[in-house]
Amino acid sequence: MNLAEPSQQAVIDFLANPATHGGAEVQRVDTHAATVFLAGPRAIKIKRAVKFPFLDFSTLEKRKAACEAEIEVNRAYAPAIYRGVVAITREADGALAIGGTGEAVEWAVEMARFDNSQTLDHLAEAGKIDGALADALGRVVARAHEIAPVVKDAGFSDALRTIAAQNEEDLVAAHELFPPPAANALVEATRLALDKTGALLVARERDGLVRRCHGDLHLGNIVLIDGAPVLFDALEFDPAFATIDLFYDLAFLLMDMIERGMQQQANIVFNRYLTQTRRDSDFDVLAALPLFLSVRAAIRAKVTGARHDKEPTVAQSARDYFALAGKLLSPPAPKLIAVGGLSGTGKSLLARSLAADIPPAPGAVWLRSDVERKALFGVSETDRLPEAAYTRDVTARVYASLAAKARRVLAAGHSAIVDAVYADAKERAEIEQAVGSTAFHGLFLTADLGVRIARVGSRTNDASDADAAVARAQERYDLSAIAWHKVDASGTPDETLRCTKELLA
Repeated sequence: MNLAEPSQQAVIDFLANPATHGGAEVQRVDTHAATVFLAGPRAIKIKRAVKFPFLDFSTLEKRKAACEAEIEVNRAYAPAIYRGVVAITREADGALAIGGTGEAVEWAVEMARFDNSQTLDHLAEAGKIDGALADALGRVVARAHEIAPVVKDAGFSDALRTIAAQNEEDLVAAHELFPPPAANALVEATRLALDKTGALLVARERDGLVRRCHGDLHLGNIVLIDGAPVLFDALEFDPAFATIDLFYDLAFLLMDMIERGMQQQANIVFNRYLTQTRRDSDFDVLAALPLFLSVRAAIRAKVTGARHDKEPTVAQSARDYFALAGKLLSPPAPKLIAVGGLSGTGKSLLARSLAADIPPAPGAVWLRSDVERKALFGVSETDRLPEAAYTRDVTARVYASLAAKARRVLAAGHSAIVDAVYADAKERAEIEQAVGSTAFHGLFLTADLGVRIARVGSRTNDASDADAAVARAQERYDLSAIAWHKVDASGTPDETLRCTKELLA
């Protein structure tokens, strides 16, 4: 690090003084590139006069440009937080002022202050990220990616190779932290993955799926405001670093959750994102997801490891990230699990509970007939469809689409769990044929009519349109011989899940 300007101490002292903020208590937060002053309802952030290989804030002009870029990038995600760029000025009497009329001696980002305890890294540590919040998080990331500007000819595939090469150099050099044999194995596996996925990444860029993203999408850069997750502190100092494949952006968040042992929540974010975007091409990029996750973990390993001399306790954290990088890049073979059963047997609840535990990370893609049917008609998954949407021909299209998507997921080396009634033997045969040589597990849930009617009657805000009348009508179905494992689902969801895991073990 090079301090490229005279000390900013006078500005720091001024902003740290409660008198500057009407007597409000001031909290100061330092990072490698910025200093933030929290006072009352406001936050003032200045860029430090530093120069790194990856950023340059060495002049006042560069710091002003960086502040302007931070506002421009982050307002798209958090307009309620990012207010604007403000000058720190030297007034005629020699005193400093925020937004005065004198000469600008520093530039700052002005923000609305939020409760730091509500950032998602803190909520994760407190065990407060539940399924509902994870689902909301998947929606927020999908919306952010929808509005992210498309960048053509960015060369993301080549940029990823450069990132991997930097990781290689840094990880191999840190031999006191990362055992050379393991580091060399990770390097070789990364190279092979880059070669294998290069053409896929180029094709995705051609299709507009490389965009100016958040770029630093981990739990510490997401905050809960009025009960909703809000992204902030997007990477602003170099647009090239944030001009990436959408799934590489998502991979940082997923990796962060996986590293924290939040597999269930990571899987919910993952599947909600896929459901919201409705891009079938995202099933193809799952072939690159192990690489994306591994590279993100490797970056965290080397960055964390760089601090271990000053903070010995972080050495183990660096090693954990390194081990995770290797594990993520060596995923087990995929599998396909089909969950059938009449309405009210608990198929969707079981599928959602199982998905997180089905490798590769972050768990299986969950394909659901109810959601697929709503997508076919272009409506929200909780909108009710008319009877015309449930004809035999429409249902055949839904089941064919499920099988096609399952094949696509499996072809990318990822696992899928498909949830549908599967009352017809032909439907069951169709999904079985989707697996090719992949391991297949068929489950058919059973429960008495009274149990099923009670369950469908208690649903709220659900994708299924089934009601008591549908449940009764299904009693007349000719199920034919069912070769799948039959699971008694008349007990509690936990009992069904436990029984199913025993069958799959």
